[in-house]
Amino acid sequence: MKILSVVGARPQFVKLAAVADAAAQYEDVEHVIVHTGQHYDAAMSDVFFADLRIPAPDVNLGAGSGSHGRQTGAMLTALDEVLETHRPDWVLVYGDTNSTLAGTLAAVKMHVKVAHLEAGLRSFNRRMPEEHNRVLTDHAADLLLAPTEVARGHLADEGLETRTLVVGDVMTDVCLRVADAVADRTPMLPAGIDPAEDYAVATIHRADNTDDPERLAALLASLQQAPLPVALFAHPRLVAKAQEAGITLERGSVHVGDPLAYPDLVAAVRRSRAVVTDSGGLQKEAYLLGAPCVTVRTETEWVETLADGWNQLVPDPSGIAAALERPRPIARRSEHYGDGHASERVIDALRERSR
Repeated sequence: MKILSVVGARPQFVKLAAVADAAAQYEDVEHVIVHTGQHYDAAMSDVFFADLRIPAPDVNLGAGSGSHGRQTGAMLTALDEVLETHRPDWVLVYGDTNSTLAGTLAAVKMHVKVAHLEAGLRSFNRRMPEEHNRVLTDHAADLLLAPTEVARGHLADEGLETRTLVVGDVMTDVCLRVADAVADRTPMLPAGIDPAEDYAVATIHRADNTDDPERLAALLASLQQAPLPVALFAHPRLVAKAQEAGITLERGSVHVGDPLAYPDLVAAVRRSRAVVTDSGGLQKEAYLLGAPCVTVRTETEWVETLADGWNQLVPDPSGIAAALERPRPIARRSEHYGDGHASERVIDALRERSR
């Protein structure tokens, strides 16, 4: 059986690490990795392959940046030739990026079966390009690999239950494995932050938070007034938008660093007092690692993290400081996202459906 994985962004590389490792355990599984080039910055791409021990991509499309339509179109054009050359039994797409949608559409048009990993997530916010991508992908795919029972419920509500299989979350597999490996590692934090004292980890990258200069200024001002030091690992989009708006990132409580390699990010979150983010993946990683999270959005796909106060939605940036000061939750975190063996279930599901 031949699986062709289509990835292009940091959260997908993390999930790919688990899938690639599971696929390598089977002699009858050939795994082809296609990197679309959606994240082409080395700090957001190459370093993840190296640090997570992912095999080098077999194909790199080099799609680069651009508007959603141009970027997706460039990937679609290039994927036709890739599929003709490799002729996989399954195209495996991950999450909710433009790479996900492009891989799905290219495969469907060529009558290649599609499996969607992380199917069924819903924010119910149609302003988000990610929501468009995940809904369209779920309705086109042949097999929907849901991470949670909540995700299964969403798919059932949309008439997709017969195509759905709950496997758990492959990101959990990687996060737990890496957390064990870095248990004794001193976090790599920006200058001015003592890793032995309380600090928060922050990442901001979504267009709703970065592209409106007034909102971006308010968000950064709130972080700069935070009641503890904030390690802001600055996504290239945040850096560019702040520069365009003439906004200084490093001021007050905020100390700026470059995006971290995944193991270093896990080490930093694991020791942190809290996390502030608009990332779907980091909300979940904070939950898995026991760090209270402040999500600067109006909604979350990972609704399970909201239980018992482990994650708090703060759509108004002025509420960030108060959310950071809330008492640390004492409730036990449930295993909503699986037991660390989701990737094995993914490969087993594809093998069973290829016979």
